[in-house]
Amino acid sequence: MCSTESCGSRRYKKRGDRFMDCDLQDGYRAGQEGKIEMKQSRHQKIAELVSSYDIETQEELAARLKEAGFTVTQATVSRDIRQMKLSKVSTGDGKQKYTILSQEGSLHPDKYIRVMRDGFVSVDMAQNILVMRTVSGMAMAVAAAVDAMEFPEVVGCIAGDDTIMMAVRSVEETKILMGKIRELVQR
Repeated sequence: MCSTESCGSRRYKKRGDRFMDCDLQDGYRAGQEGKIEMKQSRHQKIAELVSSYDIETQEELAARLKEAGFTVTQATVSRDIRQMKLSKVSTGDGKQKYTILSQEGSLHPDKYIRVMRDGFVSVDMAQNILVMRTVSGMAMAVAAAVDAMEFPEVVGCIAGDDTIMMAVRSVEETKILMGKIRELVQR
């Protein structure tokens, strides 16, 4: 049960057997709102940067953010990449760059197919597990494309550097999925 009491110019809210300074609580909330606004602003800048430049590494992204006036750590950049669902795609000259793979309504399935084609090396199955080999460093992007394509047979994906393991509902569905993937990358 909460109740508010005053002591001079300070307001306190009782929570159980403890009192909390309402001004500090309001400051905490304002601080949280500021962090959310900063994060949104940083995410907008990251989207702008990956659209404008071929950014290959987290370090390069962090450096560009710092040039733009953001104070970031490697952990912050890594978390932002994960939250924004950035993936690496091939630039065509043997290099890779970050791109926003799955922002609602912004990309068509053709984009996912292109990512799969760019990264695909081979596919094989072991019972109800489909194992896809990719170009080194492309497994995360290809797995994100597979997830975005929402194959009904896929329960989930795990990606490493050059290998994706997909859990599939049954052996029969694994064969069906393997056929679908081969068809998509051979178009």
